[in-house]
Amino acid sequence: MMYAPNIIEIADFEAPELDVYARLSENQLLNRHEPEKGIFIAESPKVIERALDAGCQPISLLLERKHIEGQARDVIARCGDIPVFTSDFEILTQLTGFKLTRGVLCAMRRPPLPSVENICGQARRIAILENIMNPTNIGAIFRSAAALNIDAVLLTPGCSNPLYRRAIRVSMGTVFQIPWTFLGSEDSEWPDTGMKLLQKLGFRTAAMALRDDSIPIDDARLRAEDKLAILLGTEGDGLSPSTIANCDYTVRIPMSHGVDSLNVAAASAVAFWELGKK
Repeated sequence: MMYAPNIIEIADFEAPELDVYARLSENQLLNRHEPEKGIFIAESPKVIERALDAGCQPISLLLERKHIEGQARDVIARCGDIPVFTSDFEILTQLTGFKLTRGVLCAMRRPPLPSVENICGQARRIAILENIMNPTNIGAIFRSAAALNIDAVLLTPGCSNPLYRRAIRVSMGTVFQIPWTFLGSEDSEWPDTGMKLLQKLGFRTAAMALRDDSIPIDDARLRAEDKLAILLGTEGDGLSPSTIANCDYTVRIPMSHGVDSLNVAAASAVAFWELGKK
């Protein structure tokens, strides 16, 4: 077995070092009052590797003992001299949430968010997410964005955080591969301030919405735009009327069999495939 002084056998489930894995809520990990001290949890070696590749700083690892010389070996080697908490699976499942993982967890520092200008300056296609609250949808949208030629993702302040544990897991770590940030810190900054910034950066805007004046997603005008922002709205209600009114285009996905709409994550994949073509 790999010998390292930082491998720590779990004997006390109430140890404060394990709070981040078992007892802190997502909001507590996020630490809105002191974001520079925020933490997120990455699950599975592949996702942890992608976070490390993106420069995220590891704090500690929690894993099954069998993975020390197995699938976590490379991750442990990359993480340096941080604590590695371990035990058998049957013992670890007594920690809330561990049985939902793939045997390896890593607590990491939240990186500082880049500016909109920084990640969109050279971008051709970006996605704007408005008030999407479900972390599963956030993760699925990021995975589609990374796979289908979207250069950056911007979120309004009402969206779920992409570094929530479920969002990271569903995205398969692609939240670390595609640039993203929030459009301001207050709901009042969207859509007016946010739209003005997009215009300043040279983007035309396409609202994904079912309206009488919607154009089909394969309309040649959309493909011809040099810089296009694709806007997707909250589950159920979709984009707000004020957001749609401020957009250059309103776009629909043609459907059959009387279906009137898709889940926002499914709609994002269709939109990114069609509008992200180079």
